[in-house]
Amino acid sequence: MSDKLADWTKGEAAIVYQSCGSCGAKQYFRRGFCAACGAVDLIEQRASGEGTVYATSLVCRAATPETRAHVPYNIVLVDTAEGFRMMAHGENDLAIGDVVTARFVQFAGRCVPYFAKASRRDKKECWR
Repeated sequence: MSDKLADWTKGEAAIVYQSCGSCGAKQYFRRGFCAACGAVDLIEQRASGEGTVYATSLVCRAATPETRAHVPYNIVLVDTAEGFRMMAHGENDLAIGDVVTARFVQFAGRCVPYFAKASRRDKKECWR
């Protein structure tokens, strides 16, 4: 496996995924092996942040005291342009099939990926 790239979990404004050198499968969660074929020849890459909404769920009840200020907030599953699916935060009005772009915003004290319709740039980003 290659050196690990920094991503949003390490304070970098990036989404990182793994690509299998043997079968070409893409996976979002870092593993020591390919979930599709079991090979260990994995390459880490940065994603473009572009994708399409696969599912959406509006959270109307805070799970923790830290998230109370954000209610309601949207959790989305996004099929990325690179071919993996990831869960993240998103605009409350997103619908299945919307084309989206990721940016990074503050949520409950952390900077997290946040998907918005590709044409919108109105949400304040963490690093800009």
